[in-house]
Amino acid sequence: MGLFKQIKEDFSNVYRNDPAIHSRLELFFNYPGVWAIAWYRISHRLYNNNFKRLARILMGINQIITNIDIHPAATIGRRVFIDHGTGVVIGETTIIEDDVLIYQGVTLGGVNLAVGKRHPTIKKGAVIGAGAKVLGNIIIGEESKVGANSVVVKEVPDHSTAIGIPARVIDKGRCKDPFSHNKLPDIDKEMFEYLLKRVAVLEHVVMKENEEIVEQDLELEHIYESFIKSMKV
Repeated sequence: MGLFKQIKEDFSNVYRNDPAIHSRLELFFNYPGVWAIAWYRISHRLYNNNFKRLARILMGINQIITNIDIHPAATIGRRVFIDHGTGVVIGETTIIEDDVLIYQGVTLGGVNLAVGKRHPTIKKGAVIGAGAKVLGNIIIGEESKVGANSVVVKEVPDHSTAIGIPARVIDKGRCKDPFSHNKLPDIDKEMFEYLLKRVAVLEHVVMKENEEIVEQDLELEHIYESFIKSMKV
């Protein structure tokens, strides 16, 4: 595909990914991610034709204007959409395949200074949630989803969901709706609930066998209640 056809496709891609757009005028003022991709397309061609310094200058200007940092050597496929875009960083050896959706604050970065492939590969149809950090030469599988603010340092299989710090795969092979961020489980909440229930079981066993501990527990409860009342004053 020619350069300008590819850029035209990138601009048309907005209508497929964002129902908030209502006019072409909005493309000029409200979609820095689209402009960053357009400038990347030009700079990438220049970079591959050994105009590396010029390519870096263009992407430096793009970074100032859009607040999106894309290295011109990165490989970005067709119909990649950066939604909102502020704070996105895409490293030099990153590979992004077709139809990937990236939200604001995402970093596709490296974990070392070694020469060679040191940035992630994002496979076709993946979704990277806002603020997520995908680090190192790892693969995010096809149509997989990375939850917002997750830190991914290990590979994610195809059609899976990864969340947390560090990210853990929680729905292997079951990612059906890439936009259902509200359905991601709160694994920290689930762990706290487990710990509270475990403590309750242990308290029940201990108190059942020791009256002195029961009295001390009641005393602590009174201290806690007094503390809570003082905080509300």
